[in-house]
Amino acid sequence: MCVLVYAIEKPQLPPFEMPARFKHDITYFVTKAGEEGVPDCIAEGEWWVRQEDARRIYDEGVIRIVSPLDSANTAELEITEEQEAWLHWMIQHEIEHVRLE
Repeated sequence: MCVLVYAIEKPQLPPFEMPARFKHDITYFVTKAGEEGVPDCIAEGEWWVRQEDARRIYDEGVIRIVSPLDSANTAELEITEEQEAWLHWMIQHEIEHVRLE
């Protein structure tokens, strides 16, 4: 089973196919609602990834995870080939607002 990523502001683009686990993985990439350039309210099932964040993660090849038990410690996880391809799609088409189905 796969997940389809739709560009909300560019409905003419075909969706990008990702593995089913991406429904959970996307949380590592999203920008929180209300941060600079991100609306205060985002609909359920929709996500916002600022272009600057997508580019940084794509260029560095890693995501930084903050420990829920100790916010002073972070871990770096290498992004997968699928995640790299998705980020490239996001950057190439200047997409920030997506929906997963």
